[in-house]
Amino acid sequence: MRIGIDLGGTKTEVIALADDGRQLYRHRLPTPRDDYSQTIETIATLVAMAEEQTGERGSVGVGIPGAISPATGVMKNANSTWLIGQPFDKDLARRLGREVRVANDANCLAVSEAVDGAAAGAACVFAVIIGTGCGAGLALNGRCHDGRNAVAGEWGHNPLPWMDNDELRYRDEVPCYCGKGGCIETFISGTGFARDYHRLSGSALRGAEVMTLAEQGDATASLAIQRYEQRLAKSLAHVVNILDPDVIVLGGGMSNVARLYRTVPQLMKSWVFGGECETPVLQAQHGDSSGVRGAAWLWPLNG
Repeated sequence: MRIGIDLGGTKTEVIALADDGRQLYRHRLPTPRDDYSQTIETIATLVAMAEEQTGERGSVGVGIPGAISPATGVMKNANSTWLIGQPFDKDLARRLGREVRVANDANCLAVSEAVDGAAAGAACVFAVIIGTGCGAGLALNGRCHDGRNAVAGEWGHNPLPWMDNDELRYRDEVPCYCGKGGCIETFISGTGFARDYHRLSGSALRGAEVMTLAEQGDATASLAIQRYEQRLAKSLAHVVNILDPDVIVLGGGMSNVARLYRTVPQLMKSWVFGGECETPVLQAQHGDSSGVRGAAWLWPLNG
């Protein structure tokens, strides 16, 4: 049995999977914000609940909102800031009495979809989370690829490529929390989409509300989604020019916008070197379950 944990900012979730990917157990508990020791205890409680309910002992993989630094062995780049600087994987392994595998939550999305999701069997999968923020992950042959510095897939904190004049103004108006300007995340997260509509219209709406207006033919909302599609296409074309993945998978709230799967692959062709791009852009098959399933699959069938 494989146990996966998705450690989020507000909730922590466990899933137990059989060898064939069947869900055996799933449960959530609130994440104890700003309390590191209780975060470890919450995960231990969830693992114990999964093993008690199934009657089996499992391997444990954890999707985290950051990464374990190869240089220092402690957590870095976590928006759950109470985890930063902690030897999270070692402390959890000690508490559970077994080895624990840990990966960035976006990398877990990539693994999940590469193993038995929208990109099942693809050798190179680039997975994007476009929700409140923007993250990405990479799976090679169904396994998480962290990179030498544990920043593989941190695509959202590169600058939006091929900026036009309005995007240059946006860059100056909207700094990124990472301290730099023009980051892809500020443009193509759900937050960025809503912010751009606000800039165009003067009205503050949520992304889903903007999409409803666009579907009703509202001109400003339609312009906002067209601009979003162009920016997403440019950003993904940049990935194709560097990595040329077999499949790109989208997750997060903006991934539910059905028209993206029609428009973005065609728009990407204008930005990919040579104009040739047949890379499929697909919605995550497991949806909100992908992160926790991918954490479980950090222990693949062949070890």
